[in-house]
Amino acid sequence: MGKASASLKGQIVAVSTSRHKGKKKNNLPACELVQDKGLEGDAHAGDWHRQVSLLAMESISKIREQGVDVAPGDFAENLTTTGIRVWELPLGTRIAVGGEALLEVTQIGKECHDRCAIYHQVGDCVMPREGIFTRVLHGGTVKPGDEVLVLPQADS
Repeated sequence: MGKASASLKGQIVAVSTSRHKGKKKNNLPACELVQDKGLEGDAHAGDWHRQVSLLAMESISKIREQGVDVAPGDFAENLTTTGIRVWELPLGTRIAVGGEALLEVTQIGKECHDRCAIYHQVGDCVMPREGIFTRVLHGGTVKPGDEVLVLPQADS
């Protein structure tokens, strides 16, 4: 039986998409989150549980501290956030983005089949451990600077 938790607030640092899977993503000034699909124009958008990926800037900073020049989107994440340890959010957590969109956490981390260029540079990649995946419950426009609000979980 869970207890309702206080809301956590953060912010969107970058919104990134790519038309190809397995590639770093391009940062955009804004993009549409489409209900039950994902980010408009992104290769990962579709009818599945990993529609939108999130990675905290705090995670990217860990790789930067190892001397690697990485930026939001380089880990193929769609939304780069700051202020929330997204990898600690339980499955089923709902996240409001930009006042319109609503996401639900469906997966934490992933298996990395093909080691990315960053892994080969430093022997590590944070996305498999600290990236999270969500599905879009309600669409809306998302842009850098938007508030990210982790909604309290109801009692089970």
